[in-house]
Amino acid sequence: MTHYILQNYWWLIISILGALLVFLLFVQGGQSMLICAKNDGQRSMMVNSLGRKWEFTFTTLVTFGGAFFASFPLFYSTSFGGAYWLWMFILFSFVIQAVAYEYRSKHGNVYGSKFYDTLLLINGIVGPVLLGVAVAGMFFGNEFTVTKANILNVQSATISQWGNAHGLEAIICWKNLIFGFMVFFLARTLASLYFINNIDDDEVRKVQRKHLLINALIFVVLFLVSLVLILTAQGVQVDDNGNMATAPNKYLNNYLEMWWCLALLLIGVGMVLYGIGKTLLKPDYNHGIWFAGIGTVTVVLTLFWVLGFNGTAYYPSTIDVNSSLNLRNSSSSLFTLRVMSYVSILVPFVLAYIAYAWHKMDHNKITQHEIDTTDPDDKY
Repeated sequence: MTHYILQNYWWLIISILGALLVFLLFVQGGQSMLICAKNDGQRSMMVNSLGRKWEFTFTTLVTFGGAFFASFPLFYSTSFGGAYWLWMFILFSFVIQAVAYEYRSKHGNVYGSKFYDTLLLINGIVGPVLLGVAVAGMFFGNEFTVTKANILNVQSATISQWGNAHGLEAIICWKNLIFGFMVFFLARTLASLYFINNIDDDEVRKVQRKHLLINALIFVVLFLVSLVLILTAQGVQVDDNGNMATAPNKYLNNYLEMWWCLALLLIGVGMVLYGIGKTLLKPDYNHGIWFAGIGTVTVVLTLFWVLGFNGTAYYPSTIDVNSSLNLRNSSSSLFTLRVMSYVSILVPFVLAYIAYAWHKMDHNKITQHEIDTTDPDDKY
């Protein structure tokens, strides 16, 4: 396989991992809703429902970052090394999430469950919003320069240079924040659908349907605004010789030129709306998470495809267009990508295992009786 094909192949792998990660953020969305529980019993059912899945989200995040590092190391060094405040906040929020699930209900917990619920709440808000901000920066650009020749400079071997804010400027950018809060309310919408499916309790399902209506309405508005901002955004076009230039409405043109992406976008949006609408209109329907989840994955896949394919710089620089990163100038060597492609053959088996484990864990729905009869050391 040629270097060109392998670069496209690994962007496809990253797109799949990114799409799955966005879907699995329903765990964080559910954590942000723990304060809405009417009593400790409901809260405990919600935490244990999420506790069955939080490791899937955490593992997918790590795999996504690892795949990006191995296949496109220049992006990894530019984004993670330059915007380190942004990524440090994200990683810190996921570290405290792991601590909270590990110790929340254990014997000898001197802080009390409310302390760990607060940690889950922090991760539930900070995680989705800032991950959304990080992805939005790939559409709207960031303030960085890349000088590969610096690697030969012993005194200053840093290839990528950012401003003094080191990622804080990305957090306060209003376009990034709109996209970030869109991801946050999507996570909350998916969380309500998940609770309705996974918790066998009439009161919880009734409450979650109310939250679903509110969160879904806010999500739809923010999604439409984010989509308009993306489709009207200025991107960076890369020609066959590697030359880069700004291109108005680049992502809109990508959707029009890659018609299958536009078709999948519309199908995905339709599935999300169908899952939400049917759950709201039919009180006895509880499978909306699957339609909305598959639709979410489909939509995010198309966003990654118009971001990286069709001669597009997937990480534009707002201060030096020639520093923008694309699939050709930021990837690993042919040898590295080829060796990694052999390992990627295991991906379908990993996905099959996740699906099997998910099915086994959800074979029995969460009930109040199960929570009351389970030893504290065996629950979250």
